[in-house]
Amino acid sequence: MKVLVVGSGGREHAIAQALSKGRDITVYSVMSRINPGIAALSQDYLITRETASQEIKSFCAKHKIDYAFIGPEVPLEAGIVDSLSTAGVLCVGPKKKAARIETDKAFCRNLMKQYNIPGLPGYYIFQGPDEAVAFLKTSSSDYAIKPIGLTGGKGVRIMGEHVDQDGACEYVREINGGVVIEERLIGEEFTLQAFVDGKHLIPMPLVQDHKRAFDGDKGPNTGGMGSYTLPDHRMPFISDDEYNHAIGIMNKVVAALASEGTPYIGILYGQFMNTAKGPMVIEFNARFGDPEAMNVLSLLDSDIGDVIRGVTSGTLDTVQVSFARKATVCKYLVPEGYPDNPHAGDIITPGDAGPALLYYASVVSKDGNLVTQSSRTMAYVGIGDTLEEAEKIAETAAASVQGPVRHRRDVGTVDVLNKRIAHMQEIR
Repeated sequence: MKVLVVGSGGREHAIAQALSKGRDITVYSVMSRINPGIAALSQDYLITRETASQEIKSFCAKHKIDYAFIGPEVPLEAGIVDSLSTAGVLCVGPKKKAARIETDKAFCRNLMKQYNIPGLPGYYIFQGPDEAVAFLKTSSSDYAIKPIGLTGGKGVRIMGEHVDQDGACEYVREINGGVVIEERLIGEEFTLQAFVDGKHLIPMPLVQDHKRAFDGDKGPNTGGMGSYTLPDHRMPFISDDEYNHAIGIMNKVVAALASEGTPYIGILYGQFMNTAKGPMVIEFNARFGDPEAMNVLSLLDSDIGDVIRGVTSGTLDTVQVSFARKATVCKYLVPEGYPDNPHAGDIITPGDAGPALLYYASVVSKDGNLVTQSSRTMAYVGIGDTLEEAEKIAETAAASVQGPVRHRRDVGTVDVLNKRIAHMQEIR
């Protein structure tokens, strides 16, 4: 089978790597710039905008592509799946209307309300800044401020955490468009990703991401500085009932989208906050997370070709999907100044990565050197029998890189995990 990977980041490198291990799979790719890792795995690749549907369709026709695996959210919002479907290419990724579960936060919240799906926080939708500012100024509560559209994982401001009331009002004016204002949730975040075929859902190992830029969960939000999974594929601060409740929420969302006539096919990413009242939905994403894809795909034991066929044919319930019972820790290296003022164009030199897996992201190869770009550079994933072992592997590899990049040293450490456990015990 010929499979096209759309996207040029670390997530897409992980997808391409998983595909390269599949039986009788030939990898092709479409990238906005050359990712050295994806290029090395591709039979052929096209450099163009990842929303350039006609160019991508022509590339698929030229190579007789069977399937496409869509990595980022932007081409999903642009309707790349709708376009490729007309050319007979089966896609792991939802069509434009179903992708609104991510690309339109107002749609997501209203869908959950309409179908009485649990885990919905209190929310208010405003189409412009004036009404939103007036609401904030007359309220004494803290809220989460979210632009209705895509934000690359960096658009949320939490009152009492990121901004005060005046800062929230200023941010709403800065957005100058539609916003969703939601109740502030207190608890511990976790990510539940699942393969979905429109009706059936197969969950992947739970992941916890680290959004803040610096050690100790300090600094601005980022696209994600790293993430970890545990050998039992769960989190110790999430009970069996809470885990099953989160899966139930995901199933209800899939059923609701099917009822709307927009069946969801692809990867559904649920970002949850485990609170004193149980899991609440922060957001849904219509694709793999980045970095979370690197954790779970590094553990995938099943043939990904079987998964792709199951997802795209509505027969996922007949596919046996398994993941290695190991811990993973992913650590992202980022350029100086990231995320607010990232510096691009610097040469970096990786050292001895040992057994760690390397996934390239926003980095290019030039004259035999790796050169940073303006986003997250590359990530190392350590795999081990314990979290401590996996973290040590990832940290050793990340620390070996020479040049003006940095990473969070506390990602995946036992100390951080223990703080998460203690925090949940405190709020319960």
